[in-house]
Amino acid sequence: MGWNGIIYHNMDNKGNKTGANYAKYTGMGFQMLATICVFVFIGYKIDEKRKSDLLFTAILGLVGVCLALFQVIRSLSKTK
Repeated sequence: MGWNGIIYHNMDNKGNKTGANYAKYTGMGFQMLATICVFVFIGYKIDEKRKSDLLFTAILGLVGVCLALFQVIRSLSKTK
């Protein structure tokens, strides 16, 4: 099969590299997950220090979701 067969099998019918697309979108998903988790963790630690309910966890979790969506939208609009 060789190198040419590997390249051929990683392309769809239109000649686009599907492997690169999978890697790109998988990376975006992990980036979103990491962003949200960091903000939730910071909110949890603030709530732990203040001995309060999960107010800061919820607020910073929502901020993390908004920021992650902003990053994805910015990344998708850049590629077009």
